[in-house]
Amino acid sequence: MTEREDHAVDRGFIRIGEAPEDWRQMLAKGCWTLLYMLYLAVVVGDLTDGHHTGPATVLGWAGLTVFVLVYLFMVLGRRPCGRLSRRQLGTLAGLYALAVVLALALGSVWLVLLVYVAVSAGVMLPTKWALRVIPFVAASELVIGLAEGADISRQLTLVLPTLLGGAAMMGIVQMGRTMRELREARATVAHLAANEERLRLARDLHDLLGHSLSLITLKSELAGRMLPDRPGQAAQQVADIERVSRQALVDVREAVSGFRRPTLDAEIAGARTALAAAGVAAAVGGASGHAGLPAEEEGALAWALREAVTNVVRHSGASRCEVTLEEQGDELCLTVTDNGHGPARPHGNGLTGLAERLALAGGRLETGRGPRGGFRLRARVPLTRSPAPGPAEPHPAGPATAPGERPNLSL
Repeated sequence: MTEREDHAVDRGFIRIGEAPEDWRQMLAKGCWTLLYMLYLAVVVGDLTDGHHTGPATVLGWAGLTVFVLVYLFMVLGRRPCGRLSRRQLGTLAGLYALAVVLALALGSVWLVLLVYVAVSAGVMLPTKWALRVIPFVAASELVIGLAEGADISRQLTLVLPTLLGGAAMMGIVQMGRTMRELREARATVAHLAANEERLRLARDLHDLLGHSLSLITLKSELAGRMLPDRPGQAAQQVADIERVSRQALVDVREAVSGFRRPTLDAEIAGARTALAAAGVAAAVGGASGHAGLPAEEEGALAWALREAVTNVVRHSGASRCEVTLEEQGDELCLTVTDNGHGPARPHGNGLTGLAERLALAGGRLETGRGPRGGFRLRARVPLTRSPAPGPAEPHPAGPATAPGERPNLSL
């Protein structure tokens, strides 16, 4: 349901227990209230048939007028939120007392007013109170009627509307409260989704622009140094800068659209270029991504490789970087190790966003010092293994792997 449709429902809903906001709600509430006013025909007929004395008739009309005005005020007014005030509780108690006094003074016919007391209790009282007050009002109606000698079958026909009327008002009030809570919950979910989308976009832009701008800066410095003596090579560096800039623009557009999913092959090629431009000796081979790795897990590892290489280029001051990809149990582990002094901010925005990205793919991030100093980053994702293939023909030229030996893919 759209926001416009929600607004239309709000305007058309009766919203019992809340003050009407416009003439439509006033008309809806008035029509709903008139349905219950039909019971007053009994007491009006009792006043107009002439069997009461003059003072009793005046007392009856005055009491009926006050009762109806107080009832309308309670039903059409605003329902309290939270604890019931003493004034509202006193008003409801006064309405009950007035109905009882009129019934005792003018006859059991006037017990029909207790139906309106039950309706008011269903509107005004919290649920736990209403569940006690409405049966009490119905029991009072039955006891007073029997005490005045009324027929028990007639009293039962009044007790049933009293219980049903109060329960109906409780249900309507609860339905309105539930609708409001659902709208608030949906608004909260929409707000959280918007925040999550902003977080995704900020994370993607950080990873994309941090890597691309670092590479552009390095190539620009390299082109500046080559320009006086080696203009041909400087022109090549400028061409690379243009290519990286165009690719960064494409990546940013795809990240904004939410469609970008990097691959290990592309990031390996980018890592080789970035490390070479920074003058870092890299153990980066031509191995491709793992064949049994789903796209989401591969994308998480690709982001990890990009962030790790960016940190090596920008922060580590390293002269060598090694990247390996290996299976460890039911996980695939990407390890990036350098011999520098480590990033200046080991828990910055990039690594925080990377940890969140890996967690979404069911993986985890480990960072710390390498075995020979420097900084080591390990990104692990669960490995989905393909079904075991059938018996294959022996390959005479292939190198054998020792039993129990785990392959190590040097990138």
